[in-house]
Amino acid sequence: MDGHKGDNFETLSHIPLKNEYSTADVPDLNYKNDLGKPGEAPFTRGVYPQMYRERMWRIFELSGYGTPEDERERILYLLKHGETGFIMEIDMMTSYHLYDLDHPEVLSRKEDVGLCGPPLMSLRDYETVLEGLPLEDLYVHPGGGIIQYAPFAHASYFSVAQKRGIPLHKLRGTGQSDYFISYLSCPIKDQIPPRPGLRLNCDFIEFCVQNVPKWVPVSIPGYNAAESGINAYQEVAAVLANAVAYIEEILRRGRLKIDDFAYGIGGVNFSCGRDFFEDIAKIRAARRMWYKLLHDRYGAKDPRSHKMRIHVVTAGSWMTYRQPLNNIVRGTMYAMAAALAGVQSLGVSSYDEAISVPSEEAHLVAVRTQQIIQYESNITSVADPLGGSYYVECLTNEIEKKAWDYLQKIEDAGGFISILESGWLHREAMKGMVDREKRIANGELKIVGQNCFQMDEEPHKVPPFKSNPQVWQIALDKLQRTRKDRDQKQVDEALAELREVCNSDQNIMPAMLKTVQTYATIGEIGAVYREAFDTWNAPIPV
Repeated sequence: MDGHKGDNFETLSHIPLKNEYSTADVPDLNYKNDLGKPGEAPFTRGVYPQMYRERMWRIFELSGYGTPEDERERILYLLKHGETGFIMEIDMMTSYHLYDLDHPEVLSRKEDVGLCGPPLMSLRDYETVLEGLPLEDLYVHPGGGIIQYAPFAHASYFSVAQKRGIPLHKLRGTGQSDYFISYLSCPIKDQIPPRPGLRLNCDFIEFCVQNVPKWVPVSIPGYNAAESGINAYQEVAAVLANAVAYIEEILRRGRLKIDDFAYGIGGVNFSCGRDFFEDIAKIRAARRMWYKLLHDRYGAKDPRSHKMRIHVVTAGSWMTYRQPLNNIVRGTMYAMAAALAGVQSLGVSSYDEAISVPSEEAHLVAVRTQQIIQYESNITSVADPLGGSYYVECLTNEIEKKAWDYLQKIEDAGGFISILESGWLHREAMKGMVDREKRIANGELKIVGQNCFQMDEEPHKVPPFKSNPQVWQIALDKLQRTRKDRDQKQVDEALAELREVCNSDQNIMPAMLKTVQTYATIGEIGAVYREAFDTWNAPIPV
């Protein structure tokens, strides 16, 4: 069988590749300054000395569909079979947009409610999802991936804990509150503008420092930028640019010093996809760059501030709807890259990713994939097993160099918020996505079962997973009961106070907690936001 003669040998990010690498490719590599031991600066080789001997990565899958009861059932199923934390998904039609179920935009597409996550309209729905779950023992992402939704999500989760008598300082988990998904990859209609979004995120960071110290308030997700067309070194640079925006704003406020909050923004997430070694090198470079950014630029002294802890999601966009069982192999390969790179938690996209939300079986395979790597590969016995490879170190250096250059381009363009407002980042993502799709269409990027090794008939039929078609009606009935049962005077007073806080420079979280605890709905809170902050739509390039 012929090799790849005549192919263009380069990474997915167009970094040229040699046939072999040697000491000549890393002539200036300094062990102490560039690598260090695992758990030591600059953390290229990992953030803990013993790595997976000391603590295995967390199995952290995204789950949710249908009703709140459906979401709880799936979470319990995954925890039973070995998941070690859970990520709540939310409904796109309602929660993403801050619309109640009877909003005209939802009524026009009510059949879509619950397809990708349950509609969580009020604290009552969070109480349903979390019923019976030992919150004090779990690491949780309570569905705060969307910036304008995140304060409500966290206030609801914290309120459930408080009702059970669990002190907030005992809770462990992460927010996300993600610019890339709602402002770039899946732009939301009439959402709050990017700058008020920065205010909300920084309010939450400050709130967690004071009240929920074990919580990672934001998790900057390079994954969602990568899925939009941003390449590996651009992904790293965009994550760092987002972090710089948070750091500069919090320091400007003058209430916290860098070491008070840097740890809280140092939990990020990246994509691992089809370029095995490039993604490993990307993660190693990102850790080193984080150390340099926090230590050298901002003068952080606390060693915890210097450590970038990384969650990886395997790239769903490379999963195919043709021959979908091949996606099990893809997910395994991508997960292996994450493990070899030394990540702290991992979510594997299910084999039916391109078809629907995961079925129970597909979700279980994703969990088992991680467990097999953890316990049957022996790659967890050695920290940074690829450290010292001429190829890996050269590629790590190259990605770092290109990422610093790209970060400078972002800062020259006005910084992270400005490149969202102007559409600069959208144009960059579009260029990357068009380049990728052209390479797939012309066969340069081969995808087994899709543009090569195709079959006339699918050997394995994977039906789409479907939730209850009555989700909208079930959820509306519950919403109407909630409105009827609550004290409307308390709701109105809390919403009025929230409106005042939004129009001031006070931290939004105390008022949000109070509002959520009156069973105000997400649509009512959204109306306050739209009045206080105005609305914004992404400058999508045409």
